[in-house]
Amino acid sequence: MTGPLSARITLAVARRVLTQLRRDHRTLALLLLLPCLLESLLWWVYDASAPTVFDRIGPALLAIFPVLVMFLVTSVTTLRERSSGTLERLLAMPMGKLDFLVGYALAFGLVAAVQSALAVAISVGLLGLDVLGPIWLLTIVAVVDAVLGTALGLFVSAFAETEFQAVQFMPALLIPQLLLCGLLVPRDLLPPALERISDVLPLSYAVDAMQHLTGSTSTGQVWQDIGIVAVFAVAGLALGAATLRRRTS
Repeated sequence: MTGPLSARITLAVARRVLTQLRRDHRTLALLLLLPCLLESLLWWVYDASAPTVFDRIGPALLAIFPVLVMFLVTSVTTLRERSSGTLERLLAMPMGKLDFLVGYALAFGLVAAVQSALAVAISVGLLGLDVLGPIWLLTIVAVVDAVLGTALGLFVSAFAETEFQAVQFMPALLIPQLLLCGLLVPRDLLPPALERISDVLPLSYAVDAMQHLTGSTSTGQVWQDIGIVAVFAVAGLALGAATLRRRTS
């Protein structure tokens, strides 16, 4: 028997996920390069007509991409493991659900660290995104965002029967957050009811942290936002552990 969480088993799960990703060159390329390409496309769109738009939207997208990408990859991957019977065989071993979920979060958090380091390097070094705060903290925010996306993906995978259903959770769960996180309209300019809703959505704090880093050298508010996003991520992992099913009915 194992305890609620075994470091040895959790690391073994993380290594297994990373090994699978290393062998899947197409998925790995999409995970690492897609945010860089989309940031470059955004810069190209506004460079000639309104270059300040990139400085306003670019940081928000650095927070949003890890959540979207990890949500999709994790929800589909977990569902595939359950429908193929792999998850049932894994949980028949001396491994708890938390070992499985935290192992996934560690693996995709590591991928997110590389992904965000590339995106930040391209955005700041090549595309000229202005950042007043510590650049390394941009990467920390992106990694926490990726863990949040992983936790949400693991959680919703329990309610999907097919990969198509898992993908459909994205517009239901993430698009409202995109509309209310301050990407399109600053949150303090939203109608009061929508501003109150945005106050309880994790992506709002992820975007706030990125935007604060681009406009200020102080980091106190950023760490507070990171803490709030981390609480949501831990809650998502806990809900994922409570709802994770061994097999698709």
